[in-house]
Amino acid sequence: MTTYLAKAREWLQTWTDVSGVEGLVLKGMTTRYLTGYRGWTKIRRRDTTEAVIGAVTGTLARPQLLILGRGDEHGGLRAVGRTVALRPDQARQVAEYLTAAGSGHPWTGVRFAAAWGSRDVLDAVLVRPEVVAEISADRAVDPRP
Repeated sequence: MTTYLAKAREWLQTWTDVSGVEGLVLKGMTTRYLTGYRGWTKIRRRDTTEAVIGAVTGTLARPQLLILGRGDEHGGLRAVGRTVALRPDQARQVAEYLTAAGSGHPWTGVRFAAAWGSRDVLDAVLVRPEVVAEISADRAVDPRP
């Protein structure tokens, strides 16, 4: 616990590197936890990283969200995540650079879950994996096999 902003910033940068730690909780020094009351604020660490756009939902002209990948140790493209729904201005910007995938796309036949643990599948449109997107994530970790 600290009242020093510099110390809290240091913790956000260092302690959030520990597996399972998402960020910091801000609260009054004497504030107790109350069930059902949102008096505390969580600040999550956000990292910026890059990933290849391998597929989208929606259409090439109006993508709704991006399905992202990274190169693996065998030269393939490993799916690593997806974005939240794109705002209309973001969708227009990204659509300019998307091209339908040809044969031999590394994700041909792959099905993407709509959410963690869900059996629902995204209706994905494969794109040529040549556009790199810079993304901001709550926690961007490139797990090693």
